[in-house]
Formats: sequence, C-alpha cells, structure tokens
Amino acid sequence: MTQLSPVFVAATLLVASNVFMTFAWYAHLRNLAAWPWWAAAAASWGIALFEYLLQVPANRIGYTKLTLPQLKIMQEAITLVVFVAFSVLFLPEEKLKWNHGVGFGLLLAAVFFVYHKW
Repeated sequence: MTQLSPVFVAATLLVASNVFMTFAWYAHLRNLAAWPWWAAAAASWGIALFEYLLQVPANRIGYTKLTLPQLKIMQEAITLVVFVAFSVLFLPEEKLKWNHGVGFGLLLAAVFFVYHKW
C-alpha cells in the first residue's frame, strides 16, 4: 500500500480544519444573529474544538516535511480558498469585489515567494 505524503495529509487536514474554523468565525452572523453575542461565542467555541482537533495534527505532520513559514503560508492560502467558497455558498449577499480578488491574489503570491528555492 502506498503511503500518503505528509504534505498531502497536512493540507487535507488543514482544509477540513479551515471549514470548521470558517463556520466557527462567520456562520453565527447568519444563523445566530438573534442570539446574544456570548451564546454565539459559546457555539463558535464548540465548533472551533473540531478545528483544533484537525489543525494540531496537521501542523505536526506538515512540519515533518515543511518549514514553519511554508506551513503557515499553506494554511493561509487554504484559509482564503475555504473563505471564498464559504462566502459564495453560505453568505451570497456578501458580494466579493475585484479589490478583494486582488488582495487575495497578492496573499496567494506569497505562496510562490515562500516555497520558491532561492
């Protein structure tokens, strides 16, 4: 049986982790808008627990093959991709504009600079 690359495993876990994180951070804006802030925060903490249960092993596995800056920039790029998907699918009234795309593109350009062998 072929063993999966630690980078692939880390990236997969980070995608799942970021789905939980994005819901913990932003889903309450739509689903729990009528709740008091402290109740929404408690619900978000409950969701965030699952994020940490995936994020911590993702970082440990990823760090076996990636440098810390590479691991961090991969996580940020994944966060942007998950955030854009969440925005489009879950909060479509929040329209993404051209300047958001430019800003996200500049952050994704950081991936090139961090991973490129200089």
